[in-house]
Amino acid sequence: MEILIKTLQFLLAISILVIFHEFGHFIAARIFKTRVEKFYLFFNPWFSLFKFKRGDTEYGVGWLPLGGYVKISGMIDESMDKEQMKLPAQPYEFRSKPAWQRLIIMLAGVIVNLLLAVVIYIGMLSVWGYDYLPTNEVTYGITVDSLGYEMGLRNGDKIVSVDHIVVEDFMDIPKTIILEEATTIQVIRNDEPFEVLIPEGSISKLIKHKSPDFISVRIPFIVGAFTNDSKGKQAGLLIDDQVIGLNDSMMTFFDQFRDEVQLHKNEMVQVMVLRNNDTVVIPMEVPEGGLLGVYPKPPVEFFTFREKNYNVITAIPAGIVKAYEGTGNYLKSIKLLFSQDKAYESVGGFIAIGSFFPAIWDWQAFWSMTAFLSIMLAVLNILPIPALDGGHVLFLFYEIIFRRKPSDKFLEYAQVVGMVLLFGLLILANANDIIKQFQ
Repeated sequence: MEILIKTLQFLLAISILVIFHEFGHFIAARIFKTRVEKFYLFFNPWFSLFKFKRGDTEYGVGWLPLGGYVKISGMIDESMDKEQMKLPAQPYEFRSKPAWQRLIIMLAGVIVNLLLAVVIYIGMLSVWGYDYLPTNEVTYGITVDSLGYEMGLRNGDKIVSVDHIVVEDFMDIPKTIILEEATTIQVIRNDEPFEVLIPEGSISKLIKHKSPDFISVRIPFIVGAFTNDSKGKQAGLLIDDQVIGLNDSMMTFFDQFRDEVQLHKNEMVQVMVLRNNDTVVIPMEVPEGGLLGVYPKPPVEFFTFREKNYNVITAIPAGIVKAYEGTGNYLKSIKLLFSQDKAYESVGGFIAIGSFFPAIWDWQAFWSMTAFLSIMLAVLNILPIPALDGGHVLFLFYEIIFRRKPSDKFLEYAQVVGMVLLFGLLILANANDIIKQFQ
């Protein structure tokens, strides 16, 4: 059921984005009286699931959910309609229009995707506002996994800044370290200022890291929930018990207990808890896996989250800023593919993208992911690769600057090369997804 919900959200998001992107091309073409022969959601090799014709345009839904397209008369595109290009140019064709009109038509899809992201962010901010955990509210410090430890961070460190720049939202710290290719992290360690020098090669490891939680908030161990076969519950632990010790070791935080209990697999231990202001000692046997089946209360129970509320008017500039920052961050992530060793291994395909959607239908998460994908679609489409909008834009700039149009034969060859590159990237991304399923 979880896979079905993720898949449905993914398909709905892609459908929205493709329709708006292609509508951008469609409406710009119509404004300049350029004929659009087809407007399709998804691709339709051999047959369509649904189609109808109105005016000069055939509208339809294909069966291959890899995107969509509009077929504009007199344009060399993925349809590779060479026969049409052999005929004399007609006034309603793309190739007959001035270069500046063709440029607008090609840019329209990207522009609409960016505007769509802005509109989604404005809607989200006006409806739900924005909650975040200020970095200075993380009073207990952080916990780190093995990679965070290798970077030089330690459990209990309180992060002050990254490369001497304060990151207001604690949850943005991992992203900031990666996207800004940070070299230092300033922390408070044992009540003293300390600078962590990030070792060379750490950013590449973080990009390929399976878990984004190489940095997490540190929390006290107050029992919040149990698994169905919890050994802790069977031994007598109760909800709201605060674990303060194990055998002769006193401890305050969940990560301390988690690490210590791993040293006592298949042993009897004494767990000390605070219960209604009384200290209670509970004997229990630690199973072979070293897990007692006890969950701590979530971080929201221990910290003061800051809330920003917006109305429709105040959400407009905030939505524009959020889309602008999202675009910048995605451009930085593309840069990392070329600047970091083997970063291409982190490129994901449909499985990776679909996995980002929640396992339950959450409209806030859905629209947040849709806005991000809209930015991603815009950025990828404007890359100067033949067969993408950016490839057509590149050749149009060449024509405008040098006042000479590339030959149709050159554009045909460029389109083929671009399609081969795109299929290669598609295969790489989805092959990475499949490989990760078996790792």
